[in-house]
Amino acid sequence: MPKMKTNSAASKRVKITGTGKVKHVGSAMRHNLEHKSARKRRELSADDVLRGGQAKKLHQLLQK
Repeated sequence: MPKMKTNSAASKRVKITGTGKVKHVGSAMRHNLEHKSARKRRELSADDVLRGGQAKKLHQLLQK
């Protein structure tokens, strides 16, 4: 039987932490940063942890 392939789109967008949580980078930090306040940019730059059904679905896509 052939090996299962991971979903490459999902692997580029999320990381699995050592404890098995799914970590992702938020949106709104690509362009137009000069219009956002420093406080807003600091808040947006933090990585978020996905919970619930989204995390479960991404675990399936990543085969982990």
